[in-house]
Amino acid sequence: MNAANEYKGGENFDLRDVLLRGRKMNLNSRTNFFGSFIKDLMINKQMQHLRCVSSAADREVKVIDHYTGELKSMLMFGSNNYLGLANHPYIKEYVCRIIKKQGTGIGGPPLLNGYTSLHYELEERLAHLKGAEDVLIFSSGYGANVGLVSAIMGSEDLVVYDAYSHASFYDGIKMSGAQAVHFSHNDAKLLEQTLSRTETMKFKDRFVGVEGVYSMDGDIAPLDKIVPICKRNNSILVVDDAHGTGVMGTKGTGSAGHFGLEGQIDITMGTFSKTFAVTGGFVAASKPIINYLRFFARSYMFSASLPPTVVASVLAALDVLENESELQTKLGDNINYTARCLKQLGFDANSITPIFPLKVPTVMNIRKAAYDFHQKGFFVNSVEYPAVPKSQQRFRVSIMATHTKDDIDRLMEAIVDIWDKNKSGSVDKTFCTKSNKVLVN
Repeated sequence: MNAANEYKGGENFDLRDVLLRGRKMNLNSRTNFFGSFIKDLMINKQMQHLRCVSSAADREVKVIDHYTGELKSMLMFGSNNYLGLANHPYIKEYVCRIIKKQGTGIGGPPLLNGYTSLHYELEERLAHLKGAEDVLIFSSGYGANVGLVSAIMGSEDLVVYDAYSHASFYDGIKMSGAQAVHFSHNDAKLLEQTLSRTETMKFKDRFVGVEGVYSMDGDIAPLDKIVPICKRNNSILVVDDAHGTGVMGTKGTGSAGHFGLEGQIDITMGTFSKTFAVTGGFVAASKPIINYLRFFARSYMFSASLPPTVVASVLAALDVLENESELQTKLGDNINYTARCLKQLGFDANSITPIFPLKVPTVMNIRKAAYDFHQKGFFVNSVEYPAVPKSQQRFRVSIMATHTKDDIDRLMEAIVDIWDKNKSGSVDKTFCTKSNKVLVN
């Protein structure tokens, strides 16, 4: 596979590179070109982005159909709302109480008038969750990564990062001016070789960047190998645990907790837009690092604070993580069930995280297949060429604790029908339907 078609993994691509492919255009030409591209997608019923959801985020949602304008019930398999907290009754009631007490907003940055007792409480509780000394809250997950990386790294530092790292981490590196080199995805041996090779070079600091759970493939970083490698090589480990927090580890402590490594990660970044199902992000680290970030992370200093409604949502969600462990158990059961079903259909499926990539054959028209999923009432997300090579096109299925086995069975039936309809190769039709559940017991 040549460099142009190499799968880079992760959520990190630039649409200008993807669509324009080196064409030199001014702004007017670029916007017209893109407008024509979107118009063609709509005409051919191949536009499954920006679907308008008009109900609470849950296992089943109401979606306004792009093409008919009608309200359509759909099973949601495209959300990061892994534990179903977006519509949890306790969280909704808690937020309503906070609104009555503290209103809906603040109107200022945290260093001025935007730091409240709620923000302080959330920082304390997140620090406890992550086994860290302190936590800093950001107004977005993207802002947390960009603010963290651009603040702690500089031109005399080296960062060695996984090739599948998120766009926000990569953008932070560009802003920092740090010297950077990536290693092949999850290749701990290559990581150590790179660190050993650079040990005598005169860098002030060496950082290692990985993700706890990788959002595009649903696999996990081998932290049990990476943590000791970083310690042996005197390197600072930064873990983006956006998709691991609340899902992995006992009571949702995250990816470090999954490996029994609580408190051993130098710096952890997380978001509120996945399991917590709102918006925002955080960084957990030592008190000196957090105090430094409060004044040197520009995305923190120059952004308004998260409103009380969002902070209250996360605080209530932490209560749920502590008191309703059955949600994590149910999610785990659904993950295992889905993995067994998909394996019987011939897919390569993990049974650790709620993210399942369904790679499609190169002969499949993925846009047509996406519309078929939509027509059948399944909300799934597609990742298509040229964002990835044709050999890596996939649907990304996200599982929630609130899904029923019947929901998952219906999804499997839809996959079989759509793969067969699009003449894209066969799947094993002996799978976990109601009449055949004995195969996965």
